[in-house]
Amino acid sequence: MYFRQAESAGDPAPPVARSTGSHDRAGLRNMQQLIQLRWIAVVGQVATILVVQYGLGVALPLEPMSAVLAGLVLFNLASQAWWRRRAQVSHAALLVGLLVDVASLTVQLYLSGGIGNPFVFLFLLQVVLGTVLLRSPWSWAIAAAAALCVTGLAVVPAPLKLVVEPAHGLADHYVQGLLVCFLLIAGLLVVFITRIGGILRERDARLAELRQRAVEEEHIVRIGLLASGAAHELGTPLSTLSVILGDWQHLPTMASDGELHNDVLEMQAQVARCKSIVTNILMAAGETRAEAPTETTLHALFDELAHEWELARNPPRFDYRNQSAPDPRIVTDAGLRQMVFNVLDNALEASPDWVALEVRCEDDAVVVEVADAGPGFEPGILQRLGTPYNSSKGRPGGGLGLFLSVNVARTLGGRLQAENRPQGGALVRVTLPLAAIAIEDRDDDDQE
Repeated sequence: MYFRQAESAGDPAPPVARSTGSHDRAGLRNMQQLIQLRWIAVVGQVATILVVQYGLGVALPLEPMSAVLAGLVLFNLASQAWWRRRAQVSHAALLVGLLVDVASLTVQLYLSGGIGNPFVFLFLLQVVLGTVLLRSPWSWAIAAAAALCVTGLAVVPAPLKLVVEPAHGLADHYVQGLLVCFLLIAGLLVVFITRIGGILRERDARLAELRQRAVEEEHIVRIGLLASGAAHELGTPLSTLSVILGDWQHLPTMASDGELHNDVLEMQAQVARCKSIVTNILMAAGETRAEAPTETTLHALFDELAHEWELARNPPRFDYRNQSAPDPRIVTDAGLRQMVFNVLDNALEASPDWVALEVRCEDDAVVVEVADAGPGFEPGILQRLGTPYNSSKGRPGGGLGLFLSVNVARTLGGRLQAENRPQGGALVRVTLPLAAIAIEDRDDDDQE
């Protein structure tokens, strides 16, 4: 009857399930473990009854004890059918399971000697498990129930009187029972409290990861708001500069001075580039400057990105290879453009002499790889990839480019990975699902 207590230890699911959301299957897995342990408990009770009845020669009330055992079997069958259709385990379910444990133990102890049964100390196991698995006041409810049951066993005479002679030492059945009870409690506490501790640590680790992600997303929002505000503020002076430079270009003095005229043209080009950057920032922030998104193809988009970046940065050597086949129609995405530029800029800063960009399609996804011949990533940088200010550059704001690129890839449903190349340098790989940027094809019949 005392083996029944093992069931509670396998029930750490509710805290995990409630803490990690409806998609976390830990609660259901732990409830399934609880059900399995309950079947073990049934076998243990049967074995205990047989040993005590026929091995020790103690006449137990077999009919009522069998009835309690049958009720336990029915309860476990009902639990198995119920939790098969559920995805979460609540605190209430855990409380019910522990109360069933307490009630089952109480009845079995009452029928087999009451307070004189050495396995009465198994109530302490229930209290410990309730304290670990439940929050107050639920844990206090288990402690109060256990205390009331022990008090009841002490007050109400049991139908079976056990002969207790502790002076005989291990020859006495009561002392033997105490020893077995102690070993049982110690073993169960070590095994199941260790399991519970591991599950709680996993829950805490997931919560810490969620909190870290929330902090990073909040940081992104702040950066986005700051960038959006700065872009709005810069829009007006850039437009003014563009108008003034356009007027200067047509002045007679400018036309007669070729060098000055070329300087004005260069200034106009740079102002236009600044306006394009401002437009991309506003588009990435969910705003526009009255410029509609452009339909293009995947191959053309990356050809344009590579050409634009090479023209703006003018690296000594830039190896570009585009193998994006098939070539679906897509809508240009400002976030994707800025992400590729950030990764290329980081590579050029680490390797001023050579940068490579390769684009290809793999399994309904586009893979963008940027390689350089620099010193590569430090191990600590790779471990903290995607966290803000994770940089070895040693300057304020370092690491934000890669941080924003990781989150842009995550927003588009993809991922960004980094590694060091065997031959030296670093490799950054961005994998994005084509569905995130592709335009769905429609049959002509659907257009009619």
